[in-house]
This record gives sequence, C-alpha cells and structure tokens, in this order.
Amino acid sequence: MHIRKRHDAAFKAKVALEAAKGEKTIAQLSSEFGVHANQIRQWKKQLLDDLPSLFSDRRSKKEKEDEALQEELYRQIGQLKVELDWLKKKSHLLR
Repeated sequence: MHIRKRHDAAFKAKVALEAAKGEKTIAQLSSEFGVHANQIRQWKKQLLDDLPSLFSDRRSKKEKEDEALQEELYRQIGQLKVELDWLKKKSHLLR
C-alpha cells in the first residue's frame, strides 16, 4: 500500500520552477525532491500554462467584482438596520 504525500503550494511552485529552469533533468529533480517525475512534469506544465494569467487583468476584474459585492452587502446591512430601528420604534408605540 502506497500512501500519497500532500505537498503545499510553495513546494510545488519551487519544484515546478526548478523544472522550468532546465538546469537539472527531471530525473535529478525527482531524486532531489522525492517526487515522481510525472508529477514534476505535471506541475511544470501547470506553471507554464498559468503563468500568462498572472499578467492579465482577470485579477483586477475579480477584485472589482468582490468590491461591488461588498458594497452591495454593506448597502443591504444599512437598509436592514434602518428597518430594524423603525420596527423597534413602532413596537414601543404598541406597548
């Protein structure tokens, strides 16, 4: 029975970057880091595939969407607070 190791993102990035540099063979990196060669190839491919998105504006779009959502939520909270205060005021009149 073989137990799968879980590697954190920083470790994967380090190994993938070393593989992308090409200074050592995949076999050397496999031996050095204790990771199967196919896994290193997969991480390297993922690194190279995802690299261009770091420089795209997708990140800023995501941030803008998050900001808009946050503003809407704050607006709703404000509206609910006003309604709650109004209901509290009216409930005192009914007593």
